[in-house]
Amino acid sequence: MIIPAMPAVLFAALLGGCAFGPPPQPGEPMAAVESRLGQPSARFTAGGETIAEYGAGAFGQFTYMARYGADGRLRSYEQVLTDEKFAGVKLGIDDKTSILHTFGHPAETMYLSRRDLEVWSYRYKQSGVWDSMMHVHFSRDGKVREMMAGPDPLRESREGFF
Repeated sequence: MIIPAMPAVLFAALLGGCAFGPPPQPGEPMAAVESRLGQPSARFTAGGETIAEYGAGAFGQFTYMARYGADGRLRSYEQVLTDEKFAGVKLGIDDKTSILHTFGHPAETMYLSRRDLEVWSYRYKQSGVWDSMMHVHFSRDGKVREMMAGPDPLRESREGFF
């Protein structure tokens, strides 16, 4: 069987896990990680740590965060838009800064005037399968008050609609 060149390349990349080779490993210097992955979409500093966000943009379902120690060496590199990571958010304790440093920039933001809540929404694969959005609701003081997952309206099937 002959497989066309482009699908074969895509198939090989998917089997390999990542088009950039193996993920960065703890201990690698920041310069080495960035030479392989490119410049991050955002960079934050917190408590002597540097956090580099590798986001897929407003339509992506994956955001990787690279965390570096004060010595400039990688401490961790992980995909953060997961059920497990969202489950770690503490209502009334986490705030906009901690959410930004944990999950990166949201795909969408909105304001619910009747409830006086700002909402940051993140696209992700719920349970690793369903195209979903996690909505993080902040009160006026910037604290997380609610979280709600639901289907991603941009990826919902429109079959059966008139």
